[in-house]
Amino acid sequence: MGGTPVVEMRNIVKRFPGVLANDHVNFAAYPSKIHAILGENGAGKSTLMNILSGLYRPDSGEIRLFGERVNLKSPRDAISRGVGMVHQHFMLVETQTVTENVILGLDVPRFFLNTRQSEEQVAELAKRYGLDVDPSARIWQLSVGEQQRVEILKILYRGAKILILDEPTAVLTPQETDELFVTLRQMAAQGHAIIFISHKLGEVMAIADHITVLRRGRVVGEVDPKETTKANLARMMVGREVLFHLEKPPLEPGKPVLEVQDVHAMGDKGVPALKGVTLEVHEREILGIAGVAGNGQRELAEVVTGMRRCTDGKVLVRGEDLTNKGPLAFIKAGVGHIPEDRTAEGAIGGLSLMDNLILKSYREEPGGFLNYKKIRKRAEKLVKEFDVQAPAVDTLARVLSGGNLQKLILAREISADPAILVAVHPTQGLDVGATESVRRSLLDQRARGCAVLLISEDLDEVMQLSDRIAVIYEGEIMNIIPAAGADRNEIGLMMAGTRVEA
Repeated sequence: MGGTPVVEMRNIVKRFPGVLANDHVNFAAYPSKIHAILGENGAGKSTLMNILSGLYRPDSGEIRLFGERVNLKSPRDAISRGVGMVHQHFMLVETQTVTENVILGLDVPRFFLNTRQSEEQVAELAKRYGLDVDPSARIWQLSVGEQQRVEILKILYRGAKILILDEPTAVLTPQETDELFVTLRQMAAQGHAIIFISHKLGEVMAIADHITVLRRGRVVGEVDPKETTKANLARMMVGREVLFHLEKPPLEPGKPVLEVQDVHAMGDKGVPALKGVTLEVHEREILGIAGVAGNGQRELAEVVTGMRRCTDGKVLVRGEDLTNKGPLAFIKAGVGHIPEDRTAEGAIGGLSLMDNLILKSYREEPGGFLNYKKIRKRAEKLVKEFDVQAPAVDTLARVLSGGNLQKLILAREISADPAILVAVHPTQGLDVGATESVRRSLLDQRARGCAVLLISEDLDEVMQLSDRIAVIYEGEIMNIIPAAGADRNEIGLMMAGTRVEA
């Protein structure tokens, strides 16, 4: 790339029990440049950046920062040498102000806090980098995009010249993503080295000056985004051709399968999470729910699968009133569920693949006795059909990668021939190959006549797969619009709370 690198990672090796996460990885980052790291699940990109930010220590290899060989023992050690990382899940104290969060944990001031002086320093820093945020506002008062700016301010305030951002757009609206990209370019222009971890190829192509691709712990390529394509990047990541735009033939929707009528529900914090939600999902239809995280999507999914009680309104499945009847009633009515948290809610890690595949159907065994010969045969068929990469059906679910665990859950839910499939963030955190497989499965269910309720924070996914799109904001449906011809900016405005008549 020319110039002197501010980061050099040479022959980095990192092992975990049974896994070689980084296999002699070489990586360099340069000042005033935005570097993207791409790779499928388990490729080793997060491990590599956790080493650079001081969270992990390599088994072998060396790190040089600004030309000097360093031994990073902790994140505090890394930040003292100019390296800061913004994690996907923010680490902010909601009841404190922006300024208090920015200076939290610093040695200065030690005893007496000069609030006005600190706020002025934070305001000046925010202005310099175009990070528009009120230093005196409390975190709970801020949007997700503003909270992310606070995380960036925290590491800039500590003098970071090398910024690592892990999936920074996962929780942002399209408008907030555009604003973040302006900020990153501004920081790069002022001499910072930006390292950007993302699975969204379009964003990487738009923002990066240089791309490093990892596969199975090794660097398989370094490319200039101006000299490559999304298809080529995907091929490098997973080792085969990947289809980005799956064929979605037009289908005539049938009868309503799921009816949600003026539903109200409380969230875990005891405040209203759903405020009069009304929608229908029909046979041969995918209804996508678009919204920024934390606007009622999780509560909606739980209400329509019997996992959360609603305080008012009705939930009907194929005309039967199942309001507040519990998960078993919904399972018996033909409701399939791909939950948001695949490890905590979707599967039991300590059970085998075979046992996980019968978690919902074991009650149907005649006489109440399990026929394990028959169960094994069926499990082997499903594992093969859904391409779950595992040594055997006796393998424990907890050893599967995220993509393979999601395929296992899909196999269980889809093999039950559901009338409606509630899919919550079905491709979140998955690489492009696993994402293609999951999306194809959802479209296959639509073609079979199943109704699909798709809840996703990936707006591209919602727009590509859905027949209609419902936009949710603070527990209310802002509008339900046809996906064909939907305007991305208008959806983004509704995701931020503006009512737009499409």
